[in-house]
Amino acid sequence: MGKKLVLAEKPSVGKDIAKVLNCNKKGNGFYEGVNHIVTWALGHLVTLAEPEQYGEQYKSWSMDHLPMLFDPLKLVVIKQSGKQYSVVKTQMSRKDVDSIIIATDAGREGELVARWIIAKARVKKPIKRLWISSVTDKAIREGFSSLKDGRQYQNLYNSAQARAEADWYVGINATRALTCKYNAQLSCGRVQTPTLTMIAKREEEINKFTPQNFFGVKVTAKGIDFNWQDNKRKDGRIFDETKAEKIISSLRGQKLDIKEVKVENKKSYAPPLYDLTELQRDANKIFSFSAKETLSITQKLYEQHKVLTYPRTDSRYITTDMVDTLKDRIKACSFFDNSSAADKLLQENLNVGKHFVDNKKVSDHHAIIPTEQRPMLSSLNDREKKIYSLVVQRFLAVLLPPYKYQQISVLGGAKEHRFYAKGKKVTSKGWKIVLDKEDESTFDARNFSNIEQGKQVEISAVSKTSGQTSPPAPFNEGTLLAAMENPKKYMDEKSKDLQKVIGETGGIGTVATRADIIEKLFSSFLIEKKGKEINITSKGKQLLELVPEELKSPTLTAQWEQQLTAISKGSLKKEEFLKDIKNYTVKVIKEIENSKQKFTHDNLTRSRCPKCNKFMLEVNGKKGKMLICQDRECGGRENVAKTTNARCPECKKKLELRGQKGGEIFVCKCGHKEKMSSFNKRKGKQKQKVNKRDVAKYLKKQDKKDEPLNTALADALAKFKK
Repeated sequence: MGKKLVLAEKPSVGKDIAKVLNCNKKGNGFYEGVNHIVTWALGHLVTLAEPEQYGEQYKSWSMDHLPMLFDPLKLVVIKQSGKQYSVVKTQMSRKDVDSIIIATDAGREGELVARWIIAKARVKKPIKRLWISSVTDKAIREGFSSLKDGRQYQNLYNSAQARAEADWYVGINATRALTCKYNAQLSCGRVQTPTLTMIAKREEEINKFTPQNFFGVKVTAKGIDFNWQDNKRKDGRIFDETKAEKIISSLRGQKLDIKEVKVENKKSYAPPLYDLTELQRDANKIFSFSAKETLSITQKLYEQHKVLTYPRTDSRYITTDMVDTLKDRIKACSFFDNSSAADKLLQENLNVGKHFVDNKKVSDHHAIIPTEQRPMLSSLNDREKKIYSLVVQRFLAVLLPPYKYQQISVLGGAKEHRFYAKGKKVTSKGWKIVLDKEDESTFDARNFSNIEQGKQVEISAVSKTSGQTSPPAPFNEGTLLAAMENPKKYMDEKSKDLQKVIGETGGIGTVATRADIIEKLFSSFLIEKKGKEINITSKGKQLLELVPEELKSPTLTAQWEQQLTAISKGSLKKEEFLKDIKNYTVKVIKEIENSKQKFTHDNLTRSRCPKCNKFMLEVNGKKGKMLICQDRECGGRENVAKTTNARCPECKKKLELRGQKGGEIFVCKCGHKEKMSSFNKRKGKQKQKVNKRDVAKYLKKQDKKDEPLNTALADALAKFKK
């Protein structure tokens, strides 16, 4: 019997699988044992070919070449990872390998990673599938004991392939058409353009919003505050100040009739377990992590540390077969956070119910929860601890009893007016000992005990309250993710059927791609950040004027996802879907070509590009201002101002580095300015306070491409490095 070739998605997972399968012989890009060979991709090793790879004529961008509807679309090896592809192909093609086990991430994209490699390598051997949600030794062993027939996942691959090809046909063609038509770097796509539209609509709502003053009437009786309510709307806001004053006048000398006293015992369950989107939202709100950062950290906790389950999930429930593992998972995370709550759970029967265990609400993957593996605290960095803590808290919370409280509602009347008072008293904190440690608002039971239904009480005070209506809040990354997940209000169509489609398909994009879409909008300078707020740029606004209407609506992508789901279930042929996509692509190209719209660079500067000497555009990158060449084929760019990790000596906020080499200056929002020479001198005086570990840590952080650059501080600290 021959050997089995196991294909993982990343080296770290490959190494874990090799250890479990006793593949101890290390080769160049693979491990080998008696029965198995384990190798890996580096994410995607193979992708769809660019247009120029179909012929020299497509190297130049021209409307004459559109639409490009090549069939079939070619697969090419990604140049940067070509070496590892050769390793994988060689191992797959070995004569002593009789079958392949796909062990890439268990999902649509993971299936695509493996199948494209197999297709490009032209290997035709039987396929098995490893389908697991965590990469602990136990999960890997259990997964290999119940491998699936690869043919069961053929439709999932068809769906993944259809998604990739559809995005290529529409995205590549529409982007080239816009760029050629308007001679500007413009791009669009089925997810990024509706997302940009949502940001634009929110900004429009805010700009059009006119605040309104409103008033209320409050009466105090027996130490309890009662608020006026409209008899019909049950709303306490009065938009006419004169009306509020008339109500106050009419209450002088009056008593309050107690018409109803209602006492209710209530309870609420903890929020559901985390899916990726909800985790990204909370991490953004609490720690200001971007969506991409949160995904990256969670992926590392899953892959490298093996303390969390698979992160790219859209489910917030677990399945019944996981219930027996819950106590092991509690033990694994019990020492990390909320140990008293964990100890309590381990000593009792667990509160298992439909609020978090439901097979019907789990598709490919269950919610993100801790694994049975205890984390090594020393191996987790601060950011990893924060994300792990969020998941642990949510996990423990759903297992704890419900939060219980007593609510008393009192309805009073004076003249023809209605007044309402409500209070609550906590009887059991339940899950809130983990998720909400703040003291709950309570009421003085003695005050309410003096209130009896059918009686009258003296009004001791009457006052007018006031407030002002607020506009919708600008999007931040967390709220934008929520809008992408549930974009119903941003649909132009009011059809209930289409709204249902949006709900069933989980919004626009997927949990795995939304973070990348937001990043792409930033890197294309279609949106920018001001603090935490996301704003659309002038370029973004103009792009929405140029893009065909259908591409701007969330409905289109929802319909695509619905059809892709049908393909994955075998109820729709991939070829039928792609035929419609090609027809749609032709329509999009014609619409762009016939458009009478104009595009203007309104951020043109007088600075010349060092590469081609054309005038450059000033844009706000995610880390600061920069200049980019207006010529899309040149690609020249220069930094104007960079947010650094250096702190202002006055207000301790991050300093911005401006100017070119030889004339750099540090600037702070508080007004502090400091030349590079002064900065270096100040830092020199602090050298005795800097230890070697801090220096090494800082320099390593500064080397990362996605971190703010602070050459001056790095240079200053480098002097102390031994």
